[in-house]
Amino acid sequence: MFDHPAKLCRCLANGSLDVALVSSFEFLRNPIYRIVDRISISSDGPVYSVVVAHTGKLSDLAEIELDPAAETSVNLLRCLLSESGLRPRFVKGAATSPIENRGRLLIGDQAIQFRRAHESEFKFWDLGEQWKRLAQLPFVYALWLVRPEVKNAEKIADRLRLIRDQNLQQIERLIAEHENPPFCDRYYREHLRFNFGMAEKDGLRLFEKLCGKHGLLPKRATKFDLV
Repeated sequence: MFDHPAKLCRCLANGSLDVALVSSFEFLRNPIYRIVDRISISSDGPVYSVVVAHTGKLSDLAEIELDPAAETSVNLLRCLLSESGLRPRFVKGAATSPIENRGRLLIGDQAIQFRRAHESEFKFWDLGEQWKRLAQLPFVYALWLVRPEVKNAEKIADRLRLIRDQNLQQIERLIAEHENPPFCDRYYREHLRFNFGMAEKDGLRLFEKLCGKHGLLPKRATKFDLV
């Protein structure tokens, strides 16, 4: 099943899906799941595809328009702005403020396409880059989560890790077949990470702590049930 992050999170939460690659915030919000260890979608610096597009100074923004499909990125943005002492309004859908006072959160393919089409017209506040500056740790955007009633979680996890490894072994071919191989090479080799090791776990724990600090989650230290 292919869909946007918010839809996949809802399907996993209501039991329509047993296993899904979903926003890491879904686990922090509802920590009933088992996490497939050693796999994530992360960044350790600029991520390129999770940005606030804006003109002028970020500190002058009155509003930021949110992507309704985003889960983790919205809460990461809230944490980063709060840690910076910034308090813009958040709106969904079309905003009414003048463009110079309004930013827009973009994620995924939409962010990539917008940046490539409007690179000279806008500034781009990269959330992965800002997190790295704040935390000096990677940021985890997505995890494979398994519902607790699934009996063969270990076999599923082993299979997912094998598929990840096979795909990475074919990265040269995948890059060569892309419509823009130079960009694809930079994106997959420089901006994205696919591991979930100690540094990524520490980054996720810090994200949970900041979400608690800023009222986005209960204050707690969630145990990671790894498989």
